[in-house]
Amino acid sequence: MKLPSRIIDLSSPLENETVYDPPFMRPKIAYRSNADTAPLLCELFPGLRREDLPDGEGWAIEEIQLNTHNGTHMDAPFHFQSKSIDGKPMMTIDQVPLDWFFRPGVKLDFRKVPDGHVVRAAEVDAELKRIGHELKPFDIVLVNTRASRCIGSDEYLTAGCGMGREATLYLTSRGVRHRHRRLGLGRPVRAYPQALARKPMTRRSSGKATKPAARFPIAIWRNCAIWNSFPITASSSPASRTK
Repeated sequence: MKLPSRIIDLSSPLENETVYDPPFMRPKIAYRSNADTAPLLCELFPGLRREDLPDGEGWAIEEIQLNTHNGTHMDAPFHFQSKSIDGKPMMTIDQVPLDWFFRPGVKLDFRKVPDGHVVRAAEVDAELKRIGHELKPFDIVLVNTRASRCIGSDEYLTAGCGMGREATLYLTSRGVRHRHRRLGLGRPVRAYPQALARKPMTRRSSGKATKPAARFPIAIWRNCAIWNSFPITASSSPASRTK
């Protein structure tokens, strides 16, 4: 594979102020200055005095409390469901091959699509034809939505469109394994604004007809045969399994 001439950083920074997630899921970062940690350094090295330290300073550090959903990440199939539709275990993040994340990318521009719109296969096909790209296995698809303009505000949680079941199967049938919906948050294959995804569930519970499979990931993941095409090896590691 030909190496890129330049690397574009699409990652989202971890910080307290910028809104990327609902309040209960947001990271909490405590910044401890060089002056704050000087006493700790003196405890760590018996006999060391604060006046022995350059300008009386220790090490600047951050104490970080995270959810596995914070920052730039990839949602493993296991995040959505423990087993596939045929009862096989879903992939955990440590089982996803690293080379899947270093592949050619293609950006689909859906910034003018209304919030909450469910993108269909025909729209994906039309956008690919517009930019003159033919999908290849393991291409990483970047879906640019209006949400990219709302980073840092509460509106970010409801902005943008989502990839429906039909569009998802269109991508997976061509070998796409994962994609980014908002140019900053790594998602496997499809995603939908979280706040908007709750609405069809509410309509469903009220007795009104809906098609949650078009807006909610579980039904899609359980029916995606691509995850059954790869052997899954057991892991005894207690590390993160979902992201």
